[in-house]
Amino acid sequence: MRRSLKSFAAVLTAEVTGGRGFHCLISDDRELRRLNRLFLSRDYATDVLSFPEDGSFGEIAVSADRAADQAREFGHSLDSEIQILMLHGVLHLMGMDHETDRGRMARAEARWRSKLALPAGVIERAKRS
Repeated sequence: MRRSLKSFAAVLTAEVTGGRGFHCLISDDRELRRLNRLFLSRDYATDVLSFPEDGSFGEIAVSADRAADQAREFGHSLDSEIQILMLHGVLHLMGMDHETDRGRMARAEARWRSKLALPAGVIERAKRS
């Protein structure tokens, strides 16, 4: 899994971010809950967080626990789910915000998921709920 995710991060850097590199932490629910509480004052685990940084592109954090649950729920591999979450996080690093951009991020996510052969993404799944 580790090699394929590093390769996917390289693809995201080359094709999605225009060469801007990013760091990705893959951890567990406990750590994502801690980060969510510390930086966003939200006391719950989440699947992905994005942290844009001055002077560099930024960092994303993914919960492998959330990803495993979501992969089972949506019927695809853990690697695919982590890749979906990495793409979602990178789009946030690029300044997109699906809560305020009237569908811009949803369209970008759908376009990139199609190009990268990924299953339904975070925004698309949220619309179905």
